[in-house]
Amino acid sequence: MNAELFAPERHGDSDSVEGMADFAVNVREGPPKFVLDALAARLPDLARYPTTGDEARAVAAIAAAHERPAAEILLLSGAAEGFELLPRLGIRHAALIQPSFTEPEIALRAAGVPITQVVLDRPWRLDTEDIARRIPDAADLVLLGNPTNPTSVLHPVATIEALRAPGRLVVVDEAFADLTLDAVAGEREPESVASRRWPDVIVLRSITKTFGLAGLRAGYLLASPQIIERLSVGRRPWALGTLSLVALAECVGERGQAYCDEVATRVVAQRTHLLAGLRDIGIEPAVEPDGPFVLIELADGLEVKDELRRRGIAVRSAANFVGLGPGYLRLAVRDEETTAHLLEELRHVRAVVRRSGSVTG
Repeated sequence: MNAELFAPERHGDSDSVEGMADFAVNVREGPPKFVLDALAARLPDLARYPTTGDEARAVAAIAAAHERPAAEILLLSGAAEGFELLPRLGIRHAALIQPSFTEPEIALRAAGVPITQVVLDRPWRLDTEDIARRIPDAADLVLLGNPTNPTSVLHPVATIEALRAPGRLVVVDEAFADLTLDAVAGEREPESVASRRWPDVIVLRSITKTFGLAGLRAGYLLASPQIIERLSVGRRPWALGTLSLVALAECVGERGQAYCDEVATRVVAQRTHLLAGLRDIGIEPAVEPDGPFVLIELADGLEVKDELRRRGIAVRSAANFVGLGPGYLRLAVRDEETTAHLLEELRHVRAVVRRSGSVTG
């Protein structure tokens, strides 16, 4: 078995190359035209350093979107930078709710922070018993994703609030929150805590997933002014480039929020199509998903992944997520035509793997 598949630093882009049908990377197909136009308009300015005006416009858009003052906003060169900054808070012991995104563990371990892995049982939904029984009292930082990557589980706001305790910071990675939708109420981001000004809660957000901007690192962090000040000490000048600042202002601004409304509704329909197709070929999701990706488990997951790759389709192995294993595959939600191609090939691939002597789950 390829040991590289289990490396924490391995991401979905390792499973995809140009020209493949990409279900491995949780990034939408590409930036909308209004974002591309705004970026193109600023290309002549690249000879100059980023301006305070560009930064102020990005901060103002975020402040309006989440109803928070500018002092509670820190712009990031990609949300992952926020994990790298956390050790500046003097963390003594971190509890990571797993399975989840691997970058926080990498950043905290590199800083020498002791870690407790709080590995949830399937279906990976945190409850109050988990909090009381499994999170050490010594943990002065608890981190979870919402929705969680790769399970696509969305934890209720009440559960996140229950994580709060004296002397503890709670960090919520909301990289995919802007595409969550309460289909009944029609409310987007139903479990986000980005607008709740809890002094002990830090929220990390990204624009690169929904807006197809993975190659342009841009995100932000929301926290109390005291936390923002501590995270900012000694930070390099011009932490974000001009185009990243422009992208933030556009994506978090009014047009960007309207675009998210449209895409979130589309994702629900596309995910429903994917789930129905999976069930038609005998594959149940590992858990009912709430994000723009679906986790499945097959006894021959790696063989299926490799055979799909030979057929030009990339899916994400979840072997390197704490609490999962080689049978788990993560599938990004795509349009119906692309999904139909995946489902047809997946049906054939499972038959090929069976004939080769593998046992399919």
